[in-house]
Amino acid sequence: MKNKKRVMETQKKTREHSLHHIVDDIGAAFGMGAIGGSVVHFIKGTQNSPKGRRFVGGAQAVSMNAPRLFSAFDYTMVYIRKKEDPWNSIVAGAATGGFLSMRQGLAAASRSALMGGLLLALIKGVH
Repeated sequence: MKNKKRVMETQKKTREHSLHHIVDDIGAAFGMGAIGGSVVHFIKGTQNSPKGRRFVGGAQAVSMNAPRLFSAFDYTMVYIRKKEDPWNSIVAGAATGGFLSMRQGLAAASRSALMGGLLLALIKGVH
């Protein structure tokens, strides 16, 4: 009976930790994606919306698209490196910035990647 109780407590702690971790990452990913990708998605949303609805279209594009990309890069880095540290988020920010501006050419993508990485480095506070 003790063993079963200990296993249940361990599973409960693991589940609580992972739920907190997921909620925390979703919030961070939304924040970083909204900051890093909001300008690009807002412009695309306004361009693709009819006159009179451009601002609403831009706002909807930002809320739908920006957070997903950062989160995908962040979790990819965690999977590849098998560790969780600020460098994953910094690289994810750089990758997101570069990826969002690839259509504008290599120079623009490089500048955006550099700015995305620097922004995340400032936010995460590299030690």
